[in-house]
Amino acid sequence: MPFDPQFVVDFIAQIAIFLLIGFLAQMIDGALGMAYGVISSTSLLSIGIPPAQASMMIHVAECVTTAASGASHIAHKNVDWPLFWRLAPAGIVGGVLGAYVITGFDQTLVKTIVVAYLAILGVLIFKRAFREPPERPPQLKNAIPLGFTAGFLDASGGGGWGPVAASTLMGRGHTPRYVIGTVNTSEFFITAAISAAFVFAVFTGRLNVAGGVEQLLAPLAGLLIGGVLAAPLAGRVTKVVPARVLFGAVGLLVVALSVWQGIALWPALLADPLTARLTALLVS
Repeated sequence: MPFDPQFVVDFIAQIAIFLLIGFLAQMIDGALGMAYGVISSTSLLSIGIPPAQASMMIHVAECVTTAASGASHIAHKNVDWPLFWRLAPAGIVGGVLGAYVITGFDQTLVKTIVVAYLAILGVLIFKRAFREPPERPPQLKNAIPLGFTAGFLDASGGGGWGPVAASTLMGRGHTPRYVIGTVNTSEFFITAAISAAFVFAVFTGRLNVAGGVEQLLAPLAGLLIGGVLAAPLAGRVTKVVPARVLFGAVGLLVVALSVWQGIALWPALLADPLTARLTALLVS
C-alpha cells in the first residue's frame, strides 16, 4: 500500500479533534457525574457512525478513562462504599442486557421516556441549589434497581449511567460529592462488562463493524487520550467545589442534555408507528 500523506494529516486531525472532545467530556463527567457518553455519542453519530457501533467505541474508551476517574475520586475520598457495592453489580447486569438489546432493537420510545424523566429531575436538582443541602451520604434504598436501570440505559444509549444514576440520587437530596464519586467509580466496572458484551456481539456476528481505520481508530484514540488527561483533575474539582454549586451545575447540565436529546429524537419519534397510532387515537 503506497504512503498517503493526506491520510496521515486527516488521521492526526481526527485524533486532535476527538482528544479535545474527550478531554472536555471527561472533565464535565468526572466533576459532575455525567455527560461523557452523551457528548461522545453525539460526536460519533455526527460523523456517520451507527448508534450500536458508537456505543461500543465509547465504552471501550471508557474502560480506561473511568479507571483513571475512579482512582482520582478514591484518592480524594469521594466514594460511599456501601452505595458502590449495590450500584456496581446491578449496573453490570443491566449493562450487559442493554448491550444485547441495542444490537437488535430500536430504542426510540425508551430514550424519549428517559429524556422526559431526566428533564424533570434536572429541574428538581437545580432547585436544590437555592437551599443549603445536608452533608450526608446517599441512602441505600432502591440503589439496586436504580443501578440495573442506569446500566441498561447506558449500554442501549451510549451514555446513561451518569445522567440516570447521579441525577436520581441527587434528586433525592444526597450530597453531590459522594454521589458523583461513587457513580464515577462504579462506572468502570459497568463499562468493562458492557464492552465485553459488545465484543462478544461482534465475534458472534450480531453486531457488524463498518468503517475504515481513520473513521474508527482515530476517534477512539482521541476520546481515550483526552479522557485520561482530564480524569485526575475532575476528582479534585468535585471535592473542593461547594455542594450548592454542584447542584446548580448538574441541574442545568441535565436539563440542557435533555433538551438537546429531545430535539435529536423528535423526528424519529414522529416517524415511529406507535406514535402514529397514539396520535390517531387522540384525534379520533
